[in-house]
Amino acid sequence: MNPMRLLLPVLSIFLCISSLLVGCEPKEDVITTSASAKLEFSSDTVKFDTVFVQKGTVTKRLWVYNRNARAVKVEQISLGMPANSPYTLTLNGEAGVGASNVEIRGKDSVLVLVRAAIDPTAGDGKPFLIEDQVRFRTNGNDQNVRLIAYGQNAYFHDGETLPCDAVWRNDKPHVIYNSVLVGPNCTLTIEPGTRVYSHANSAIVVQGRLLVNANFNPGTATVKATDRNIVRFAADRLEPFYNEIPGQWRGIQFDASSHDNVVRYAEIKNASFGLLVYNPQNLQPRPRVTVENTVIKNISGAALTFASGGQNFTGGGILSFSGDFSLTNCLITNCGEYAVLSIGSGLFGMNFCTVANFTPSFKRDSPSMAFTDDFATPQAARQPTVVDIRNSIIWGNTFANGLLLKDELLFKFKPGNIQRNLVNNLIRTDLYKEYQLPNQSNNESNYPKFKRPAGVGYSDKFDYQLDTLSPASNKRYATPFVSRDLLNVARDPSSPDLGAYERLNP
Repeated sequence: MNPMRLLLPVLSIFLCISSLLVGCEPKEDVITTSASAKLEFSSDTVKFDTVFVQKGTVTKRLWVYNRNARAVKVEQISLGMPANSPYTLTLNGEAGVGASNVEIRGKDSVLVLVRAAIDPTAGDGKPFLIEDQVRFRTNGNDQNVRLIAYGQNAYFHDGETLPCDAVWRNDKPHVIYNSVLVGPNCTLTIEPGTRVYSHANSAIVVQGRLLVNANFNPGTATVKATDRNIVRFAADRLEPFYNEIPGQWRGIQFDASSHDNVVRYAEIKNASFGLLVYNPQNLQPRPRVTVENTVIKNISGAALTFASGGQNFTGGGILSFSGDFSLTNCLITNCGEYAVLSIGSGLFGMNFCTVANFTPSFKRDSPSMAFTDDFATPQAARQPTVVDIRNSIIWGNTFANGLLLKDELLFKFKPGNIQRNLVNNLIRTDLYKEYQLPNQSNNESNYPKFKRPAGVGYSDKFDYQLDTLSPASNKRYATPFVSRDLLNVARDPSSPDLGAYERLNP
C-alpha cells in the first residue's frame, strides 16, 4: 500500500484540528503583557463645559482604544480622588469609582461614561474649576485622562480671542481657562466690581487695549479695601488655603502692539507677575499702562520663559520690557523676586506709592525695585530709560545670606542710558543716599512704621497704612500733588504723608 495514501488523511485531520484551535483563540483575544502595549483615548481631557445654573448632572463619553493586535488587560481603571470626587464612572453597565481587570480585545475599544454632579450654588468657598482624572494601569504603564467641570455659575473664557469692544459685566464672575487674548485694535472694558479668576498658567494677554474701572468715580466717598467696586484679579482656587499663595496664575500681559491701557481701583494678587509689558524690540510707540489706586500683592514667578528670546526672568509686581508705566496711589507688596523690574528703555513714573516688600514667605536676594539695560536687545538700548519717583516709600525687610538686605533700589545701566529724578521719597538704600530724605536712618527694619507689616505676627492681615510718629508723615510734597490717596481719603494740601496712604489724625 502506498504510504502517502495513509499520510494524506492524517494531515487533513491535523489541519482541521489546527484550524479549530486557532478559531477558539484568535490573535486578538490573546492577552499581551508587553510594556509597549499602551492605550489611546478619544480625548486627553473630558470637559464639562456646560454653565450650571442649578444643581445638575452631565454625562460624557470617553472611548478607550487598544490599537495593539493582541488583547490587553487593564489592571485598574479608577478616579484620582475616589473618596470625594464629584465624578462617577460607568463601565459595562456598572457605575462606581472604577473597575479592575478590564480586558480589551486587539484593535477594539471600550466606552467609559463619566458623570459629573456639580452644585453651582455652593458659594465662594468652592473652586470654579473642579478637577480629577481617570487613571489607567496596563502592564506597568500608568496613563490618565483629565476631568474638568465648572463648579459655579459664571462667565467662562476658555482659550478664546475676545470679541472686539468686549465688556465684562459684574453680575457674575469671569473664569479664565487656557488664557484669553484681547486682539490688536480691540478693547476689553471691565466694569466696576467685576471678579476675574484665572486657572493655573492662564493669563490675560492684551495686544489691543485694556480698560479696568477707567470711568469709576467714587466722588468723596472712602473706598475701603473691601469695597464692592474694586475689580479683583485672582486665581480660581477659592479655598482658604490658597488665599495668599503666589504664582497660581500668570498675570496680565501687554504686548508690543498694546496702547493706552488703564487699570484703576483694582487688586491683582497671587500671580507670577502682576502687570507685564513685553516689548523687547522697543517698538514705537511703546505700550503704555496707567495704574491708579491699585494693590498688587503676593507675586512670584519661578524662571518665567517668554517665547521670543528664550530667556528666563523671575516674577515681579510690575515687569517692563521697554514699556511705559505711570503709577499713582498704588501699593506693591509681598513680591518674591521684584516689586518692579524694568529692562531696556521706557518711561517709569511713580507718585504717592508704597512699595512695602516684606516677604516672610520668600528668601529674596534681589532689591524690590531694579532698573537695568542688562539683557536688553540693541533696539531696546537705543533710547534711555527715564525714572521719575516722587512722594513714595520704597522699603522692605528680607535677609540674603543671613544679612538684612539694605538696598531696595538698584540702577544698572551703561553711561548715558538712564535719567533719574527721585524727589521726596523714603527709601531703604545705602547705594543712593542722595535720594534719601534728610536725616534718614537706614538701620531700623520697621522704619516707616507701618501699622501691620508682614512677618511680625500679623498672619495675612497686613496693613501698610502709617502708624503714629512715622517719619513718612506730614512732609512737603513734590509736584504734581495728588489730592486723594489709595482709599480716596483727602490728603493734607500742605503737608501730606508719603506713600499711598494718608494717615488720618484722631
